Amino acid sequence: MSPPMSPSTAATPTSERLHALDALRGGALLLGIVLHAAMSFVPATPRFWFIQDTHPSLLLGLLTFTIHVFRMTAFFPMAGFFARMSFHRRGSWGFVRDRLQRIGLPLVIGWPIVFTPMALVVIWASGFPNGGPTPGARGWPPVLPNFPLAHLWFLYVLLELYVAMLLLRGAIVRLDASGTLRRVIGRLFTGIMRNPLAPLVLAIPIGIAFCLDQRWINVMGVRTPDQSLITNAQAWIGFGTAFGVGWLLHRQVDLLRLLERRWLPQLLLAVGLILISFVLSGVMLSAPGAPKLPVSFATLRLVSATLYAPAIWISTFAVLGLALRFMSGFSPTWRYLADASYWLYLIHMPIVMALQVAVSQLDWSAPIKFAIILAVALPPMLASYHLLVRFTFIGVVLNGRRAPREAAHVVAVEGSAAQ
Repeated sequence: MSPPMSPSTAATPTSERLHALDALRGGALLLGIVLHAAMSFVPATPRFWFIQDTHPSLLLGLLTFTIHVFRMTAFFPMAGFFARMSFHRRGSWGFVRDRLQRIGLPLVIGWPIVFTPMALVVIWASGFPNGGPTPGARGWPPVLPNFPLAHLWFLYVLLELYVAMLLLRGAIVRLDASGTLRRVIGRLFTGIMRNPLAPLVLAIPIGIAFCLDQRWINVMGVRTPDQSLITNAQAWIGFGTAFGVGWLLHRQVDLLRLLERRWLPQLLLAVGLILISFVLSGVMLSAPGAPKLPVSFATLRLVSATLYAPAIWISTFAVLGLALRFMSGFSPTWRYLADASYWLYLIHMPIVMALQVAVSQLDWSAPIKFAIILAVALPPMLASYHLLVRFTFIGVVLNGRRAPREAAHVVAVEGSAAQ
């Protein structure tokens, strides 16, 4: 139960919804840790992770597939929503300074700190027959624009989206002095969001991008620029659309009520689409070795793209609605985890990777080893946040404010970490 609040800090319906959105943003980052911890157990030929456990698991394969469908597309609307909030609170130059501090600086300083131990772990994994650099991985040093951004690619894309949005907004404000175009865009967005078919409409651009990519299969999801400084078209389309939706949602916060009301049917439909897509992924991966298939691989890919693109947005709307329905009230636990999630995500990869190598040859079941990886990794990471980050200048850089040592309930949510 939340502590009593003074009248000056009493929560409004809007601030309650911001609690839910901030919790979802943090939850998306934490799910990334779960996703990466499960990757070594995914049954796949050829190997696509730096180590493949000796006990692969179809269940953990389904878990990674499910998280991969919606996680980042659910993250970027929160990034767009809080970016617009920060822009209007700080002004243009204040926003730029804040983003460079909280996104640019962690990328530039954090990358060498986490990538070096990651590379050492890959070298360690090379000593096992089922480990080492993934097939087709680029050599070192990279030849630009190829560059191993790894799991920090989302910071790079965020910086690009901030620049793109500032330029686009500046052009619209300059050319649309009367505000007519902005009103038209607002009405169009409202019409789309009020329609129950909104996820299908938003899925069209990324669905087309999937269909045009002859190498795409649904286990890839939206291609991420984790190995290049040139962001690919799918990332721009998929994550750019999500960022724009979040930006526009901040202009019309009441539209969140629609997502909250529709969470259950969206969730049921998302589960069905994800399960069908997962089955299709198995068919497509086995297609080259299958003696006969009733349909061509091109047809399978088209059907897969037609289902996967809506699955992305329906599941995104479902988790948004779930958060708004069940996480709107202030929770000290979720507030703490939302604050910690950015730091945990930045540092988790070398730790999780080392644990994956350590357990990869053990003759234990995959779920047990997966649980051990999380149980061993999370406590020291949380401790490092509490002791080294939360009350230090690092916390100021990442979260934009210094958390007080005494227990203080925060009602007006400041968009933290990767807004």
